[in-house]
Amino acid sequence: MQAYTARAHTNIALLKYWGKANPQEIIPTTTSISLTLDEFYTDTTVQFDTALTEDQVILNGETLTGKSSEKVSKFLDIVRSMANISTRAYVKSTNHVPTAAGLASSASAFAALAGAASRAAGLELSLEELSRLARRGSGSASRSIYGGFVEWVRGVDDQTSFATPLVEDVDWDIQLLTVVVNDQPKKIDSRGGMQHTMATSPFYQAWVDNTNALTVPMENAIANHDFTQLGQMAEANALQMHATNTTACPPFNYLTDASWTVIQMAAQLRQEGIDVYATMDAGPNVKLISKAADTDQIQARLRQLMPDVTTVVATPGPGLQIVEGEQI
Repeated sequence: MQAYTARAHTNIALLKYWGKANPQEIIPTTTSISLTLDEFYTDTTVQFDTALTEDQVILNGETLTGKSSEKVSKFLDIVRSMANISTRAYVKSTNHVPTAAGLASSASAFAALAGAASRAAGLELSLEELSRLARRGSGSASRSIYGGFVEWVRGVDDQTSFATPLVEDVDWDIQLLTVVVNDQPKKIDSRGGMQHTMATSPFYQAWVDNTNALTVPMENAIANHDFTQLGQMAEANALQMHATNTTACPPFNYLTDASWTVIQMAAQLRQEGIDVYATMDAGPNVKLISKAADTDQIQARLRQLMPDVTTVVATPGPGLQIVEGEQI
């Protein structure tokens, strides 16, 4: 069968996904809104081959084994079931995102896998169908099917839980200045962390209710290009999400002293008239929602506080691309 290659970009949630109402089908407790990023992406090639006796998965030049390989094979089983085939697959993926470091590498990884695997299996899926499929690998992957601002409607089942684009061609000044305080894999993965918090934090449901109540205000802020309103809601929502982790039993925390240094720096810069807001996924790295005009001043302040820190400026990115063959 013919090989297909897909490129999907990662995204940052402005309103967070943190918990599953249905763990088996990855139906979330909240509707989330995100921004797809141009600089972080995954390229994945898939080819189904009757000569293979098991799936072969290569990530960044290394063959995956154990749970990582099993997770990919289980996802491919969904594709095989949809296509009514049993053929094993060769999967080659290059991740241009620090894996498991809180930069949502799973979003681009499973969005790309959904695109390449479905096409290689002979399926012609709509973008909505691809979003639903990608969700089965990683919830946030449902949003990486589209570019720009994206909303993942939580829904109640497989048919109703998928992402839709809000504004794919972003024509106003917004960027993410990613501050990489730690590029190593997390001790607690996102899936385990959210399940533990959902099960044990007495404040979790209040966070869910508040997040869902912010959906329309965030939509309005995006439609009105209201940078300040968007930033304020995104920072508050992220900090409140992380607060639920510290109230779990036993408590845990993805944020480090370095993370808090960056968060507090953003608050200080706002007092000085620079509109910048912090957001964090399940990891220590802080993403600063900012404007291109303020990049130099923000980076100068970061160098004063953390001389060796790595930063990457990320801008609004495109949706899923799929091509025939092994190059994109």
